[in-house]
Amino acid sequence: MLHTHRHMLATYIRPLWRPAALMAALLLSGIGISLAGPQIMRAFIDTAERGGPPEALTWAALLFVGAGLLGQAVRVGATALSEHVGWASTNRLRADLLRHVAALDPRFHRHNPPGALMERVDGDPTALANFFSEFVVALLGNGLLLLGTLAMLWREDWRAGAAVSLYALLALATLRHIQRFGAGRWQAALQSEADLAAFLEERLRATEDIRASGAERHILLQLDALLRSQLAVLLRAFIARTLIYVGSHGMFALGYAVGLALAAWLYAQGAVSIGAAFLITSYVGMLAGPLENIRGQAEDFQQAQAALARVGELLALRPATPPGSATLPPGPAALACDAVGFRYDDDGDPALWDVSFRLGAGELLGVIGRTGSGKTTLARLLCRLYDPGAGHISLGGHDLRELDAASLRRHVGMVTQDVQIFAASVRENIAMFDPSTPDAAIWEALDALGLRELFAALPQGLETQLGPGGVGLSAGQAQLVACARLLLRQPSLVILDEASSRLDPATEALLDRAFARLLDGRAGVIIAHRLETLRRADHILLLENGRVAELGRRAALAADPASRFAALLRLGMAEELV
Repeated sequence: MLHTHRHMLATYIRPLWRPAALMAALLLSGIGISLAGPQIMRAFIDTAERGGPPEALTWAALLFVGAGLLGQAVRVGATALSEHVGWASTNRLRADLLRHVAALDPRFHRHNPPGALMERVDGDPTALANFFSEFVVALLGNGLLLLGTLAMLWREDWRAGAAVSLYALLALATLRHIQRFGAGRWQAALQSEADLAAFLEERLRATEDIRASGAERHILLQLDALLRSQLAVLLRAFIARTLIYVGSHGMFALGYAVGLALAAWLYAQGAVSIGAAFLITSYVGMLAGPLENIRGQAEDFQQAQAALARVGELLALRPATPPGSATLPPGPAALACDAVGFRYDDDGDPALWDVSFRLGAGELLGVIGRTGSGKTTLARLLCRLYDPGAGHISLGGHDLRELDAASLRRHVGMVTQDVQIFAASVRENIAMFDPSTPDAAIWEALDALGLRELFAALPQGLETQLGPGGVGLSAGQAQLVACARLLLRQPSLVILDEASSRLDPATEALLDRAFARLLDGRAGVIIAHRLETLRRADHILLLENGRVAELGRRAALAADPASRFAALLRLGMAEELV
C-alpha cells in the first residue's frame, strides 16, 4: 500500500510541482507565524506589567495584528493552491481511469454497470483530492508545528515541556489506535455508494418499461432493501469517524485543562511571569490545532486508503484484448477469418465454431441466420471487442491482435440499429469531439453520403444541439450520423449490423444510398434479416448454431435450387430467419 501511495503521488503531483512547492512554502510560513503570535503577546503582557513605555505596547499590538493578518493571507493562499493542486491532479486521474475503463473488454462492462463505474471513475478521485493536494505537506507541517510548540514550551520551562510532551504522545497514540480499523469500513462505504449509483442508473434508464409493466412498487421495495443494507455499512463507517472525533476532542479538553493548571501552578511558585503563564496556556491551546489537523488528515487518509485500494484494483485490470503495435496503411484491405471459434464463458457453449471465409477489398459479405446463430458475435470479433478463442481474423494481411488500437479503430467501423447520439452539437457528434476536424471535412462527408440537405436544414446547421434539450433524431437519422462518422475515418472494413431494420421506406431509401457510398470500394459485412438489404452482397454466409451452414457467391447460391439460401428466397427470408 505504501508503494501505491508513493506511486500515485509521484505520478499525479510531479507535473504540478511548482504550485505544490509554493503551497508547501506558504504552509510552512504559516507555522512560523503561528508560533510567533504567543511570543508577541507575552512581550506585550510582561511590558504592561512592568509599566513599560506606551510606544513598546503600541508596536507590540501592531505587530500582533499584522502577524494575524499575514497569517490569514498565507492560509488563504495555501488553500487556493491546495484546491488547484487537488482538482488538477484528480482530474488527470479521472481521465486516466476513464481511458483505462474504456479499453476494458465487454466482459468487464457486462459485470460493472455504468452507475457503479461512474462512482469509481469520479467518486474515488474526489476522495483522493486532499491526499493529492496537501496530505504530505499538511502532515509534515502540522508535525513541525507540534514539535515547534513543544520546543517553545521546553525552552520556557522543562516541567511544562515534559508534561505537555507526554500529553501529546498520549493523544497521538490514542488517535492512531482509533484510526486503524477505519479504512476497511470506508472502503465498504464507498462500494455501497457505487452499488446504489448502479441501481439508480439502471432503473432510471428503464423508467418507461417499469411504468408500462406496473413494477414501480417492486422497484421501490428493492430500493428500500438496498438503502437498509447501505445504512448498516455507512453507520459502521460513521461510527469510526465519530470515535476519532470524540477521542480527539476529549484529548484536547484534557490537554487544555493540564495547560491551565500547569501555568497557574508555575506562576504561583514564582517560576514564570504572568506573560510566560499566558504563553504556556496559549501554546497548550495551540496544540489542539495540529492534533486536530493530524486527526483530520488521518480521517482523510482512511478514505484515501479505501479509494486508493479501489483505484489500484481498477487500474490493475488488463483488457482481454491487449493492443498490438502494427499499423495498416490507408486504402482498401482484404478480410479473412480462419477457423474462428469463440465462447463468451470458458465453460459455456460455443457462440461460433470453425468459421472461415475470405473477403477481398471492395467485396461485400452478407451474413444471415436465425437469432442466436452468432451473427452479432461475429461482428464483435471483427471489431475486436473480443478475441477469438480459436483461429484468427486478419485485415490487410495483419492479425487483428497485431494492430494498435488507433489503427484498428480507424480501419474498422460498424453501424448498428442502436446508435449513440450525445448531448452535443451535430459537429461534435459526427467528429466524435475531435476539435481538429474542420467543418469542410464534415460537409464533404455529408455531401458524399447525399446528406447535406438534411443537415443543412437543421436550425443551426452543424451547431444544432442534439440529445436532451436539443433536437431529437429518429433512429434512421441517428444511423446517418453514424455513417458520416465512419466516412470521416475512411475505414477499410465496414460492418452493418441490422442497421436498416425497422425503418420507414423513405428513411430506409436515404440510408440505403448512404450505405452504398460508405461501402463503395471497401470490404463490407452486412448482417441482416431482410432480402433487400443483401441485394448488393457478393457472398452469402449462412450461420446456424454458431457454425457455417452455407457459404458461397450470392449469384451462385441463388441459382442453385438445392442451396439453403435459394430456399430462403423462395420462402421469404425475413419470416424464416426471425
